[in-house]
Amino acid sequence: MISATAGALLAMSLSAVPFMQSRLSAEDAALFSQENLADTNLQMPQLTRSVNILVLGTKVLDVDLTEERQVDLGYFSTVNSLEGLSDVMLLLRFDPTTNRIVALSIPRDTRTLVEGYGLIKINDANYYGGPALSAKAVSNLLGGVRIDRYVRINVMGVEKLVDALGGVNLYVPTDMKYQDDSQHLYINLKQGQQHLDGEKALQFLRFRNDKLGDIGRIQRQQLMMRAMVEQTLNWGTIARLPKIFSAIKEHLDTNLSLEELVALGGFATKINRSDVEMLMVPGDFSDPKQFEASYWLPNLEAIDQMMAAHFGFDHNSGGYQEVDPGSVKVAIQNSTEDWESVDALQKILGEDGYWNSYVAEPWGQPLDKTLIVAQKGDIKSAQAIRDALGVGEVLVESTGSLLSDVTIKVGKDWIDRHSQLKDSPPPTQSPW
Repeated sequence: MISATAGALLAMSLSAVPFMQSRLSAEDAALFSQENLADTNLQMPQLTRSVNILVLGTKVLDVDLTEERQVDLGYFSTVNSLEGLSDVMLLLRFDPTTNRIVALSIPRDTRTLVEGYGLIKINDANYYGGPALSAKAVSNLLGGVRIDRYVRINVMGVEKLVDALGGVNLYVPTDMKYQDDSQHLYINLKQGQQHLDGEKALQFLRFRNDKLGDIGRIQRQQLMMRAMVEQTLNWGTIARLPKIFSAIKEHLDTNLSLEELVALGGFATKINRSDVEMLMVPGDFSDPKQFEASYWLPNLEAIDQMMAAHFGFDHNSGGYQEVDPGSVKVAIQNSTEDWESVDALQKILGEDGYWNSYVAEPWGQPLDKTLIVAQKGDIKSAQAIRDALGVGEVLVESTGSLLSDVTIKVGKDWIDRHSQLKDSPPPTQSPW
């Protein structure tokens, strides 16, 4: 495999940054790390330290490239450009010291300070100043976090990337139907387990016609990311890098070197499912009476906690504190048809001090194993709940109930556990 990968490297461009399309000024380039992040003395490049990478996904229409973005052209066609609004914003952390990958989703409507433009939506930063201004805005929002590299890819590239990887197997949680003739956007996906090619994967990622809008889309993006990680991150994918990059290079812009890309891929292949953590910038929807536009208003105190716990920051908050069951808001999403076991689960939580629990909308995908989701990154609370129940797998992601700290997606294993508890004789009472 090492030989195959070495051959793949030789077959590609020898340029230090072969996929870089942006021409950064010296000042803008200095915003990113100037050191090589991969050790190339070994046969396979390896990361030398933790790396933070800003990922920007764009969907650019021809109207976006006009001087007045609100010009009515009737039909808006998608163009192969990276210069518009960033519909997707992620901060990825690859950490070889903890053997974890952290993906922090940044809602595109997040209201924050963009240098030179005031308090606006953070996705405007790419339109006004490209990856450099976006990096500045993200770093400021997240308490000064270091941004080592950036990656920009547009929707055309995402579709080709999924196809190059062979598609993705995914459970579509609900019927998705949406039509926008002005963009020739037609989404029609049925609920259930499906194999999605690039076109259908893009429909899944772009759908936002539900009550949570862009936040619901972020949750689906995380479902897609986890499925892609589990299905495609392997040494076989590393060996196919030339084919993959050839398919998407015209839709890609990054200041990662080839060696760094291979090092990142190699690191990712060794990561376990539970060590991939997916978070979202904590905040709340804006009040339409207060703002004319719709914003995601970031919770700066919660951001400090999250950055301390997952990005190695030494904030005064020290990350998440010891678990106080009464302060943890727990949502229960049933994926089974057994509601008696859900009542029993809520009762057990109450007996263990987790009195602040509620039953949320059912989880559409039938689960064999209960998932205990650290919705806001508080893995200690999620692990404590797993210990209290005696079943389940803890995952750090933001796919649960939006208002919860921890969401329990009840699976068949809890039904079995509940049956065992019912059949067990009560403890013998001491006469003393």
